[in-house]
Amino acid sequence: MSFLALSVLLSLVSAVAYAAGAIVQERVAASAAGRRAYAPLRSAAWWGAVGLNGVGALLHVVALAYGPLTVVQPLGALTIVFALPMAALLVRRRVGAVAWRGALMATAGLAGLLALTAEAGARSVDGGSRLLLAGLGAGAVALLYGAARGVRRPVARGVLLAGGAGVAFGVASVFTKTVAVDLMARDAPFPWPSLSAIAALAAAGLLLSQAAYRGAGLTAPLATVTVTNPVVAAAVGLTLFGEGFRYGVPGTVLALGCGVLAAGGLILLTAVPPEPERARAQPPSQTHAAGPQVGEGVDVGPVPRPRPHLEVEVRSGAVAGGS
Repeated sequence: MSFLALSVLLSLVSAVAYAAGAIVQERVAASAAGRRAYAPLRSAAWWGAVGLNGVGALLHVVALAYGPLTVVQPLGALTIVFALPMAALLVRRRVGAVAWRGALMATAGLAGLLALTAEAGARSVDGGSRLLLAGLGAGAVALLYGAARGVRRPVARGVLLAGGAGVAFGVASVFTKTVAVDLMARDAPFPWPSLSAIAALAAAGLLLSQAAYRGAGLTAPLATVTVTNPVVAAAVGLTLFGEGFRYGVPGTVLALGCGVLAAGGLILLTAVPPEPERARAQPPSQTHAAGPQVGEGVDVGPVPRPRPHLEVEVRSGAVAGGS
């Protein structure tokens, strides 16, 4: 098996682990609705999700060691494709046609970017570029987090938080790639600063993604993280690692079209309301529209019987009126 095939296989298994972790995170967020923000930290299920994300991250690191950044990162888009049927099977979550269409569009767009990307040799970046990248990534994450705090709509807030998580994960993937290259070069010093940046970015991404699922459902936040992560990493790979697109200018134009297709799929996914909102949006049935009826199992209490003196008064009034 070639190194490229091994990196693809590891990326696919990593996507499955990430999908399972996202499903557990969303379930924990739904069960902790209305409680404090740090309530999920007390949940054993949440730590299980952290473990699944850790397995996915470890496989992702190994995949980056054997394959180019612009190949490994787009394969992460399969996370949303795996998550939809897994959620339907494991937690009985209904997946609508719009969600499937958006997921397939996003995956097809990123697959096109993968097919058009030319592989470059393994290379690292200098300390100044790493510091600049860390600063830009932290600034973008802080900006998206601040914007999310001013938004009240749960889905929009979840998308902004998930965008911050995607930026954090994408920049962390770039640092992971540089660390992998450094470790393969035996004369390079041990990259403690880069490892510290990876830990900080991964923790920020995990917390932001958990917050994104609160009230926003599974599909929109997961799709945003899934698309933002490889887009950020691919953009850095194109600028810092010398990776590019095949076929020159036509290949670049096709790659831009694939990016538009992926963005359109993301827009469709963010338009899908979470399960509770869809349940409230359904019109009530005719049976319940008119209120509870007698005989529907509703206790309406004892039926009062007419009093005899009222009946006598009515009769007397009728006689008086007829005389």
